Amino acid sequence: MTDTGRVLIAADKFKGSLTAPEVAEHVAAGIRAARPAAEVVALPVADGGDGTVDAAVAGGFSPVEAEVTGPLGLPVLASFALRGDVAIVEMAQAAGLRLLPPFTFAPMTATTYGTGELIEAALNAGARTVVLGVGGSATTDGGAGMLAALGARLLDVDGDPVAHGGGPLRELVAADLSGLDPRLKDTEFVLAGDVDNPLTGPLGAAAVYGPQKGADPVDVETLDAALTNLVCVLERTVGARAVECADAPGAGAAGGIGYAALLGLNATFRPGIEVLLDVLGFAAALERTSLVITGEGSLDEQTLHGKAPAGVAAAARAAGLRTVAVCGRLAIGEDALRGAGIEKAYPLTSVEPDVAACIENAGPLLERVARLLAEEQL
Repeated sequence: MTDTGRVLIAADKFKGSLTAPEVAEHVAAGIRAARPAAEVVALPVADGGDGTVDAAVAGGFSPVEAEVTGPLGLPVLASFALRGDVAIVEMAQAAGLRLLPPFTFAPMTATTYGTGELIEAALNAGARTVVLGVGGSATTDGGAGMLAALGARLLDVDGDPVAHGGGPLRELVAADLSGLDPRLKDTEFVLAGDVDNPLTGPLGAAAVYGPQKGADPVDVETLDAALTNLVCVLERTVGARAVECADAPGAGAAGGIGYAALLGLNATFRPGIEVLLDVLGFAAALERTSLVITGEGSLDEQTLHGKAPAGVAAAARAAGLRTVAVCGRLAIGEDALRGAGIEKAYPLTSVEPDVAACIENAGPLLERVARLLAEEQL
């Protein structure tokens, strides 16, 4: 089946190889090589995790830099995206795994304090709607660091602030949220993520995602108990809502920062890709479009559960448009792919079977794949 109309590229990053804007650039180059007259429009996307700010900037937001506290307590230079009074804050910019030195993890002590500082910087820049993209975190502190940066007092038995990280929350005995920045009450917060885990328990932040951040089984047990203690202390402070928020979908996102956002920022949880498509103007970009190209580094089972390609395909299908995908590797069958609204996928491994070579030469290979896509689809 062929199309001759406008092509919209709405792909996520190829993790470890290409940013979402770079993916769009290489796909566009490949299409134009095969079909020079094609009208190609790029709208890089993200699902709230790594690359969310890049996608927002590519979509017309302005980058704003701020020096904040990194996950290990050292200064890092982070960015958020701003357009008018809307800010896109990516927690991974301040507390992401990618900020850790190679082969280094800090499951017990990594902090979200810098994310709170990044939100403060967005408020100072005039933001009155803040989209908090969560994912790719190095932390399991229940967002305690973020709340502390925004004015909350989390105290141990001696009345001193508890140390950074999830582990020290075992020592938490009192919380005071009265010092939270008053502007928070007048700001709309949207928690944008792709997981709906609760804060604690077998499906919680520590149990499910702690091992990815270097937590061994003992650490996981300790962190889950510490997060449970956080909820108990906050229940004494703010009442039953502390427990309700802990059980709410998204509370366990990014080491539990979702919990702090729901409770302390009164955030509304939404799938990250839906939020980003809204703020980037995806519906308007679909006008006059006849084919949508989405993708990410690995199209697999996770893709089907709230990842960017599935969200793009669903929105395109609702508008009556066809979607195909590019990817580094394809790890789901044709039926699952079509069930997600993607007619066909074009993996890099179809032209280069060596996965390491695909990662190393992702850009040129993606152009080759995009030429093949254009020859078949346009």
